[in-house]
Amino acid sequence: MTKKIIYWLPRILSLAFILFLSLFALDVFGEYGGWAVIPALLIHLLPMFILLTFVIVAWKYDLIGMIMFPVFALGYVLMVGLDRHWSWYAAISGPAIVVGFLFFLSWAQKRTDRIKK
Repeated sequence: MTKKIIYWLPRILSLAFILFLSLFALDVFGEYGGWAVIPALLIHLLPMFILLTFVIVAWKYDLIGMIMFPVFALGYVLMVGLDRHWSWYAAISGPAIVVGFLFFLSWAQKRTDRIKK
């Protein structure tokens, strides 16, 4: 049972994280009108499409998720700058770090299972 939880938890949480980040793209509806909403929405969703691509690859190769989610978290901090309150970073980078750690646990579990066989 624990093996299944360790396997599924990073995958489910990574999809939930992508959905959470996608909510921030909805602000384009307040800023743009008409057909201008479509390109603005696609641009705002571009990071989520990139992250979704990594999740699809990480679904099979945990090592990708283990590396890419912390890299995303660090990239976000560097992109935003270091002049914000800590909660600003914790809301986005925190879940990404947790998901990356969960992918690490899944990777480590698979590795130990292979060594035991």
